[in-house]
Amino acid sequence: MSARRRKPGTGHHRRGPRGARPGGGSPRGRSPRGLGRTLLVTACALALLAAGTVWYVYRELASSIGSSKALDGAQKSAHGDVNVLLIGLDSRRDQNGDPLPEAVLDQLHAGSSDIGGYNANTMILLHVPGDGGRAKAFSIPRDDFVPLAGAAGGGKDKIKKAYGLAKSAEEERLSAQGVKDRRQLEREGREAGRKAQIETVRNFLGVPVDHFAELNLAGFYHLADALGGVPVCLKKPVKDRYSGADFPAGRQTLNGRQSLAFVRQRHGLDGGDLDRTKRQQAFLAGATQKLDSAGTFTDPLKLIKLIDTAKQDVVTDAGWDLLSFVKQAKNLSGGKVQFSTLPIEGFARNHGEDINVVDDMKIKRLIAEQIGPQTATATPSAPGAASPSSLPSSPSSPSAPPPSGPRAEPEPEPDTIDGGGVPCVD
Repeated sequence: MSARRRKPGTGHHRRGPRGARPGGGSPRGRSPRGLGRTLLVTACALALLAAGTVWYVYRELASSIGSSKALDGAQKSAHGDVNVLLIGLDSRRDQNGDPLPEAVLDQLHAGSSDIGGYNANTMILLHVPGDGGRAKAFSIPRDDFVPLAGAAGGGKDKIKKAYGLAKSAEEERLSAQGVKDRRQLEREGREAGRKAQIETVRNFLGVPVDHFAELNLAGFYHLADALGGVPVCLKKPVKDRYSGADFPAGRQTLNGRQSLAFVRQRHGLDGGDLDRTKRQQAFLAGATQKLDSAGTFTDPLKLIKLIDTAKQDVVTDAGWDLLSFVKQAKNLSGGKVQFSTLPIEGFARNHGEDINVVDDMKIKRLIAEQIGPQTATATPSAPGAASPSSLPSSPSSPSAPPPSGPRAEPEPEPDTIDGGGVPCVD
């Protein structure tokens, strides 16, 4: 019998081993090695995309933090050193000059938005050495009687007033020229205030200021909440109706409202304002420890959250690469910051106000010794610079006893706080 003819294309072709394809490939057309390489490339691409997204978000947030030109053209430190001036305004207003919401003011226990003005009640110069050495932070008592620079008037007054006086003078000048836009007046007035405050501090200490960060009262509140609380330690229990401070003795973690009360309290403290500077130092020491222990410096998402919080209340100088500084600032935790309060010579009265008597040349020498001469040469004293012989002479002269009230005795040398742990303070 003859073989049955098959229609073309209907017969069964002979296959090789099951799953084999022409060319010897895998069932999916790729070798295991090629498949692994593809997965690796895909994973790398996704990681780069995620990193790029985080970087983009970070850059967008960093650029949204209010940038100031107050340091344009200013002298810079040498050898990679960085001096950062931290300015805390006693202001109940936001960056546009609008009152903070009543709900926030209630939490701050800071009174009406009409009080407080624009005094720089917190001034801390943070020196970060370029060689990676231990950083140092110097608190400047707010009532130090010094020459005020620039638009602040050039006379002598409490150092904290340079900002507010210069802001007011600039707003008056612009108003006389016909400027009526409230936000423009606020914006340009604040720029004049920053410039005068920074220049006043620079002249007083005799060193450059490379960067600055300014925050209002709400800044302490939001920062502490963003960190999930800040650890502090008190030597004894305190209760103060003015600031709202009500804390037991010992180590404890403060939320935003409590943190602000902690750094603002001066009533009931033996050293008054001078003890308050130690509270501010202790808060910063606790905050940097919390930043490090929470992994904020190394976790991009946590860092972004922190910067997103900061943009509500913080103003920095334009062009400051915050990401690079944050990497450098990671070394500020773990005991690498030494906090101290600049010394005063005594107390006096000026136009009915208590002031701190200071020896400006002594301060310059002390800063030069602590920071080192490689930072910059000392800035010459401004005309009328503070000196014991040029201070007000009256019954409230430096040799007179301190005025009544919770005032501290003069400190011959800076009192230091080690930022390695959570220091216990009064």
